[in-house]
Amino acid sequence: MTNPLLSSADLPLFDQIAPEHVSPALDELLAKAQVALTAVTEPSFPAEWNEIAKVLDVATEKLGRAWGSVSHLNSVADTPELRAAYNEALPKVTEFWTKLGADERLYAKYKAIDVATLNAEQKQAHKNAMRNFVLGGAELTGAARDRFAAIQERQAELGQKFSENALDATDAFSYYATDEELAGVPDDVLQTAKAAAQAEGKEGYKLTLKMPCYLPVMQFAHSSDLRAKLYRAYATRASDQADAEAAQRDNAPIIREILALRQEEAQLLGFANFGALSVEPKMANSTDDVITFLRDLGHKARPFAEKDLADLRTFAKDELGLADPQAWDWPFVSEKLKEARYAFSEQEVKQYFTAPKVLDGLFKIAQTLFDLEISRDTAPVWNAGVEFYRIERRTATGLQLVGQFYLDPAARSGKRGGAWMDDVRARWLRPDNGQLQTPVAHLVCNFAQGVDGKPALLTHDDVTTLFHEFGHGLHHMLTQVNEHDVSGISGVEWDAVELPSQFMENFCWEWSVLKHMTAHVDSGEPLPRALFDKMLAAKNYQSGMQTLRQIEFALFDMLLHTTPQTDGDFMQLLDQVRQEVAVLQPPSWSRTPHTFSHIFAGGYAAGYYSYKWAEVLSADAYAAFEETAAADGTPNPETGRQYRQAILEAGGSRPAMESFKAFRGREPRIDALLRHQGMTQGAH
Repeated sequence: MTNPLLSSADLPLFDQIAPEHVSPALDELLAKAQVALTAVTEPSFPAEWNEIAKVLDVATEKLGRAWGSVSHLNSVADTPELRAAYNEALPKVTEFWTKLGADERLYAKYKAIDVATLNAEQKQAHKNAMRNFVLGGAELTGAARDRFAAIQERQAELGQKFSENALDATDAFSYYATDEELAGVPDDVLQTAKAAAQAEGKEGYKLTLKMPCYLPVMQFAHSSDLRAKLYRAYATRASDQADAEAAQRDNAPIIREILALRQEEAQLLGFANFGALSVEPKMANSTDDVITFLRDLGHKARPFAEKDLADLRTFAKDELGLADPQAWDWPFVSEKLKEARYAFSEQEVKQYFTAPKVLDGLFKIAQTLFDLEISRDTAPVWNAGVEFYRIERRTATGLQLVGQFYLDPAARSGKRGGAWMDDVRARWLRPDNGQLQTPVAHLVCNFAQGVDGKPALLTHDDVTTLFHEFGHGLHHMLTQVNEHDVSGISGVEWDAVELPSQFMENFCWEWSVLKHMTAHVDSGEPLPRALFDKMLAAKNYQSGMQTLRQIEFALFDMLLHTTPQTDGDFMQLLDQVRQEVAVLQPPSWSRTPHTFSHIFAGGYAAGYYSYKWAEVLSADAYAAFEETAAADGTPNPETGRQYRQAILEAGGSRPAMESFKAFRGREPRIDALLRHQGMTQGAH
């Protein structure tokens, strides 16, 4: 039997990888990587960048690719068998990477490299590597070194368990609703829910906590009791507040242990706390800078948020007869006020955004601005709904391949929630064969499925999410850097990595772009300009409250990692943050941290502020397009070329601030962000 994870094929054989392949493949690749590490750390092995890369990087890249395929399948096609195989391999893989990052012989070899022999990209990669050795524990010795390795392994295990609990708690809930209970809920949501119940041979409509079902019920269902039922299930997932059977998935003990381990790790490396360790390789200079930035932005947003809430309360009382709205009523009140104030509903807009048409529009703007060709391609996939594309650039000699990507748009059971971009492989001028390897990415979303042979309908928020992830994808795929550790998103400071993704979201609000990506699901008519104008008028609807919500998450995350909780009571800290920041307090039994995967299972620990930090950068970068657009709003391709070269093509080959200044000619300013969100004096 040939093992698909050991295949030399250009792309992963996703349609062939089975749980029983995982252990033997990883054992073999780990052994080979270990042999390579031993070889390059021999005293006689030359301390030369390319020589080390030819042996070690080639072996670790093969390991990384195979493990990447397994991790990806674990996120998008989870089964009990795959989960078991993944969890069995996780400690071995974690141990290898931890040891590699802390290997004092390899550190010494890198120290001995003559930096003068390196090109600019290699110099940046070398500088990052030296810093990462220190942060990876290479200067620790004896018991401290062993403890550091044990902490890494345990953290990997806990992060995975946190993720599993969140997924299982989401998947476990279902409620079979009647016709009467679902008054007000959109038709496409009802059809999907009915089909789900029928598939199980049940009466009624199967409701779940997956976003394409949960959100429209919260926004549109007339029944407050139904909304309360779903809200409670959603807000208590993976916590002690869930029902008895589900409480075994309580993530609280995991959160406490993760926090204690992070604090210990930071102290081993000589940092006061994990927050300080986390910002060390980022753009922000210190945790104090981050906290000040968040509080300052919160202060600016607060008056707008207070006005948002006052408007909601008045409307709920006067128009809906709700004198005291509860947590589960706010999405409904919010949607109804939006409909009343701007005379349109999300539901109406959604009919114009069919998935295929939106994709065409997205590709059109990317092709025009960045001088690309995007077309369908073929590759083995893990689900029939997954599509594969290639990106090419027009050159004097014809089309040249730049990168490729998988698109997995639909929500389904066994697929974790949210949306993300991940790399399959990076651009790399390979040292083993001198060939240029082009980058490949995964773009994953969780949209509704199409029903009755009709295409899937996306909300405008879904459209924005798709543009966001595609922005990450472009950052990864359009890079012109040949050193894999600093090509694409690799080596980009974490608090700058959201710049290209948030930048792309702006186009979802440009008529010149939007008009090419709409067609009514039944009539094929494009989105009427009058409806777009209403959407635009509503663009900053509740932006004050939304900003405070992001700041609440970000401030909680940073304080959690800079003021260690001696008693482990993170909920108490969250309450303090809410008292300071939020204008709306959720019920005492709400447990948002228990599914806050970004910081407990995702790499955003003491880094969730990055979204707001990078939004300042992306809004300012987009302002360059506003300043140079044609009279009808069409973006200027010359500005697109400058942005592509300064930001996207440079990847992580230089500090993000240098790339930003290369594009804008100055440091970023916060003005554009406040203007885009309607939070300037006189704006409401």
